Amino acid sequence: MSRPNPPRWLRWTLAGVAAAVVCLTFGVTTARADLSLGPHEATYGVTANDKLLADLGPLGTVVTDSPLPLNLGVRITVHEIPADLSAVDTASFDALSGDLDGYLQFFDTPQQTVRTVTWALVWDAARGTGAAALVLGAAVLGLRALLGTARRRDLARALVPRTWEITGAVLVAVLVASTATSSAGPEERASLPASPVFEGTALEGARITGRLAGVIDTYSGQLVETYQANEVFYAGAREKLNEAWDARAAQQEAAEAAQGPTASDSPESTDYVTFLLVSDLHCNTGMSSLIRDLAGRVGPDVMLNAGDTTINGTSVESVCVDSFASAVPDGVPFVVSDGNHDSRLTTATELANGQIVLDGDVVEVEGVRILGDRDPLETRIGSGTVIAREETPEEAGERLRDVACEAAGEAGLGGYTAEDRVDLLLIHQPAVGDAALESGCVPFQISGHMHTRIGPKVVGYGVRYVNASTGGASKGNTSVGPLRDSSEMTVLRFDPERRRFVDWQLVEVTPEGEASVSERKPIPPPLPLPDEVPGDTAEGVMSGTGRTPSPPPSGN
Repeated sequence: MSRPNPPRWLRWTLAGVAAAVVCLTFGVTTARADLSLGPHEATYGVTANDKLLADLGPLGTVVTDSPLPLNLGVRITVHEIPADLSAVDTASFDALSGDLDGYLQFFDTPQQTVRTVTWALVWDAARGTGAAALVLGAAVLGLRALLGTARRRDLARALVPRTWEITGAVLVAVLVASTATSSAGPEERASLPASPVFEGTALEGARITGRLAGVIDTYSGQLVETYQANEVFYAGAREKLNEAWDARAAQQEAAEAAQGPTASDSPESTDYVTFLLVSDLHCNTGMSSLIRDLAGRVGPDVMLNAGDTTINGTSVESVCVDSFASAVPDGVPFVVSDGNHDSRLTTATELANGQIVLDGDVVEVEGVRILGDRDPLETRIGSGTVIAREETPEEAGERLRDVACEAAGEAGLGGYTAEDRVDLLLIHQPAVGDAALESGCVPFQISGHMHTRIGPKVVGYGVRYVNASTGGASKGNTSVGPLRDSSEMTVLRFDPERRRFVDWQLVEVTPEGEASVSERKPIPPPLPLPDEVPGDTAEGVMSGTGRTPSPPPSGN
């Protein structure tokens, strides 16, 4: 007795499921992402086994459990390791040890690398699945047109009784194809013993093959000891920072309580906008947890970054940008003015993390008008500093002055007063803000770059504050690992009624792992502007060629 033919709706459903499985399998198993692994550029690809395998070419492999679901694995092909490397000795290791800081960044925040890679692979798999669906759909339509109505009818009569067999065959073929990539070579065998070197680290359980195993056995102490020292230092510094902030907050609350009921016109009753400022992080991802904790205690309305998030602005350093972005509380705007050690790649990663990257226009964030731009210079280790745009730092400063004065003139309807100005100029190099401060069009500037704190002090008709390196970088030294110099972050408060920054509070972590939080200190008021810039000269002020406020007295 022959089986009844399945109904039409079931045949179409089975065909759709089979097509979807084919497309999804293609998309997942061909997903690729060009990212980084430690200090190296690397290509990540999805496999059908449940292992993460890092292929280091002639050095061997590192094998550990995969972070992906559904028994999927990841194969990492690391670039930049010479294919003709024939021996691993002291000299070759010394060459590799120059990348120690990069490996330390990876060990310090491996979860950030995993998240970045996972999202990149998921996105590429979705694109591959969509492309496969389009190709399959086009092929079906083309075949349908090529066969014609009569031939399609004949094929349907022949194939419909075999619907179940055809569907099963398609799924079996897909299963065989998807598992083909899981055949493990000798270097991927699960029977390899786990390397004891990684016990207590993010790579615990990893198995090492090839000449790399000899390197790890001989020289691993250098990296692991550095990693462990890094972990101990930042865990202790984090605890000290939290204690210091809590102690200062308790003192402030006690002082306010001792003053009695707050008067309605007291400064403490004002609804301030609170900022948390970082600068010159230089890829020291060890500070990410401290920034996260401090932001959780401060509860900032806005976070600011005065630039130099990376060291060389390379794609490898995107993991640093991602790590710092993870320290920002959900829903809090993060405003960035990229520095001379950043790059367009840095900017792209910041934008992908939802950050507000200043580009020469005035933006309003939480009611505060902010102006800034990326640094006109680019500095690369080994190649020096060059002008990266079609303007010098002085010309960039004049352009920003003109933008600020134009914004003030438009707000003032032909002239401007102190209340009409841009509230904040956020620019990496302090000197770039000279023209804007001296014009009277900007009352307050924040910068970094100097790796030392300066101010707040009056400059021209405004006030400038230079934040030291949050990454603890001193001039001429890297900032990865335990701090080589003090790390500084600053809490600032802005009065939206008076349109000015009113106080600042320094948060410092020392190379000894100690932390301190200063009292709130008042920000000096800028010099008063003339009563008004006359409306008939506003156009000249905006362009920097007409009348401007009289120069301030010397010595300010």
